[in-house]
Amino acid sequence: MKKPGLQLILQTSNLFIGFMVWVLISSLMPYITMDISLTSGQASIITAIPVILGSLMRIPIGFYADRFGARIIFLISFLILLFPVFFLSIADSFTDLVIGGLLLGIGGAVFSIGVTSLPKYYPKEKHGFINGVYGIGNVGTAITSFGAPVLAGAIGWQGTIRSFLIILLVFAALVFILGDRSEEKVKKSMAEQIKGVYKNTTLGFLSLFYFITFGAFVAFTMFLPSFLVDNFSLEPVDAGIRTAIFIVIATALRPIGGLLADKFNAFIILMFVFIGVAFSGILLSFSPGIEWYTVGALAVAVTVGIGNGTVFKLVPLYFSKQAGIVNGIVSAMGGLGGFFPPLLLTGVANLTGHHAIAFMLMSEFAIVSFIIVIFMYYQDRVSIEGKIIEGVAEGMMITNKNKVIQHVNPAFTRITGYHQEEVVGKTPKVISSGKHDKAFYKDMWESINNKGFWQGEIQNQRKNGEVYKELLTISPVKNNVGEIIQYVGVFNDISNMKQSSIS
Repeated sequence: MKKPGLQLILQTSNLFIGFMVWVLISSLMPYITMDISLTSGQASIITAIPVILGSLMRIPIGFYADRFGARIIFLISFLILLFPVFFLSIADSFTDLVIGGLLLGIGGAVFSIGVTSLPKYYPKEKHGFINGVYGIGNVGTAITSFGAPVLAGAIGWQGTIRSFLIILLVFAALVFILGDRSEEKVKKSMAEQIKGVYKNTTLGFLSLFYFITFGAFVAFTMFLPSFLVDNFSLEPVDAGIRTAIFIVIATALRPIGGLLADKFNAFIILMFVFIGVAFSGILLSFSPGIEWYTVGALAVAVTVGIGNGTVFKLVPLYFSKQAGIVNGIVSAMGGLGGFFPPLLLTGVANLTGHHAIAFMLMSEFAIVSFIIVIFMYYQDRVSIEGKIIEGVAEGMMITNKNKVIQHVNPAFTRITGYHQEEVVGKTPKVISSGKHDKAFYKDMWESINNKGFWQGEIQNQRKNGEVYKELLTISPVKNNVGEIIQYVGVFNDISNMKQSSIS
């Protein structure tokens, strides 16, 4: 495989170009509506249309990027984009804009190429940061949001769109020359990969998180230019500059979010993210003037930027064997998250005369996600604790407060011969050798109750009837009010040690 640094720069640049093309229509909508008569509903549909294909195509593009490599898929994508870009430059009706906009979505779909390809070049502890750096390509939307209106004022919106044909051809050539022909490829079928993940609840949760964080980024990118002009009477260029600032902040914070997820627990970072998104939505709901609206929008930029980088730290962590299809599904949900808000904002405004309800819904989704993150955080801790128990070399038995066995680890089976299903629901008497009297056990439990533990030698019996000696430690587990809820016994087989000392 070729130099990782070269591929990171090339693929990030490719994403930059793809996203520049993706938002062409939304950035130029104020100029397009001067020549093509559109209702506010039609304008919202056309603005949201590129998101549809840009989202749904991420699933197969992510899969095929894993199967054939980033070079081939980027190259094909850029060549296909030449058609809608040219078609839009000669569009003169609502239908033309819908057709061109739908295919323009491929510019947004290329996102799943890099998040699938680049982790192959770096160790896992850097995946969050690397995907965050790749996500800087999102700033391409800022360049178009700011630059396209300025250029359109000089050469017209049709000429502005045609200028992107040259850019696409240049980068298609760069991909062909510099793309890695030796990238590691995964040969599993799409059906096989989907079968391995479709029942996994973690995939659903990660999709929801990206639906909100990247969806909010896309939605604000798409509707801000028209929204600021229509609701605050800003000039198109001024609206483009403000949109570009939003995009730059959200994009710049993406690698920081990935870096934080590499250094700290990603779930804790997401807790802060969703609390921030919820607060931002409330602020936007009650922002009558441009000043407070700006504060709310910038708060969204900060939180979703960090959130975007954090989510894609978790994807390769949980789904390393199905990276292509999972990256596609999660990023597709993020894109779809940007499709609905512009339509919702328009619908709510038509019914109520303002947009407060739509922004409050964003807060509600963020709060639900916050609760899910807390659940996943504690579930992850339990999973880690379980793996520790399963991996220790000592035998381990966990009982409830009534001394009924709830769990044993593999080392318990190795030492005693009993499998978990044979002892769960029974008491430790199942391995008792009968070699100790009642006074022995009375002293044992007095020590546990008075000292908080008991440690000593004990003779127990294996499943095959063999009596062996073990060094056993029993400790009670208490809840936060000091009540005993479980007992944990940890032991080592010391029979061989005893025999060696005798000989």
